[in-house]
Amino acid sequence: MSVSPNAGKPVLLVTAADLAPQALGLLQDFEVIYAGKTPTEDDIVALCGRYNPVAIIVRYGSVGAKAIDAAPALRVISKHGSGTDTIDKVAAKARNVQVCAAVGANAAAVAEQALALLLACAKSVPKLNTRMHAGLWDKATHKSLELGGRTIGLIGLGAIGLRFARMVQAMDMRVIGFDPYARQFPPGVEQVDLETLWRTSDAISFHCPLTGENRNMLNESTLALCKPGVIVVNTARGGLIDEVALLAALRSGRVASAGLDSFAVEPMTAGHPFQGEERIVLSPHIGGVTSDAYVKMGVASAENVLAALRG
Repeated sequence: MSVSPNAGKPVLLVTAADLAPQALGLLQDFEVIYAGKTPTEDDIVALCGRYNPVAIIVRYGSVGAKAIDAAPALRVISKHGSGTDTIDKVAAKARNVQVCAAVGANAAAVAEQALALLLACAKSVPKLNTRMHAGLWDKATHKSLELGGRTIGLIGLGAIGLRFARMVQAMDMRVIGFDPYARQFPPGVEQVDLETLWRTSDAISFHCPLTGENRNMLNESTLALCKPGVIVVNTARGGLIDEVALLAALRSGRVASAGLDSFAVEPMTAGHPFQGEERIVLSPHIGGVTSDAYVKMGVASAENVLAALRG
């Protein structure tokens, strides 16, 4: 844990070890407390009890009811990113604490990661790279998948999903989407129900927040509806997918490959059943972690704090 030099000012807790200098420039009227690189929920509760922050910027870890109750001065919890599922919004509402997110600040970064995972799966990039480094030459035997003309189903059409839609449209993919909260669908994206999306898509990409209603929405039953050989990409939240069911579908061939940047339990530890599976492309939830997004999310989360405290 480290402290900024602004002692005596209202406290702002950052659940990380750093914040972009551009964001800190907006927070000069606060004493900024850093929780460290990998703060646990207990760490955050203890820091709330010790410093009684008026605001929390959430990068890592969870802010639950205990942390909120430990900080009577708390008025706003600002997510350094777009997903607020690591914040107890029910407890925050009960305490009149505003919860906000840096919506769209990492949209470009995450959409690009989704495209990278989609292409890695369709073109067998990791497998071919490994075999080439081993001295093998698979030109006569390998065939990759051409995505142009195929259908991709997007679950969630917020800032990230919309940006990703434009990317795959440029590849001449047919884009269908499901989002019960979208006010209107953009040109070129066909609105469908979930069953149609499962049955029709050659690839499925998740871009929605995790809620109590959609947890494990891709499961044994919905996977059984999918086309044989479907590609699954998830850069949203791991809890959207039943990992046991996905692994079984991969091994049976129902799912051709999966590109995953988020997982039910993070960080992933040694011995996870996904490790060593040739047809799963893994990345450690870094879709939104770019130098540009770091600044954009930091600035947006700081601006959200200032806006909330101004009322």
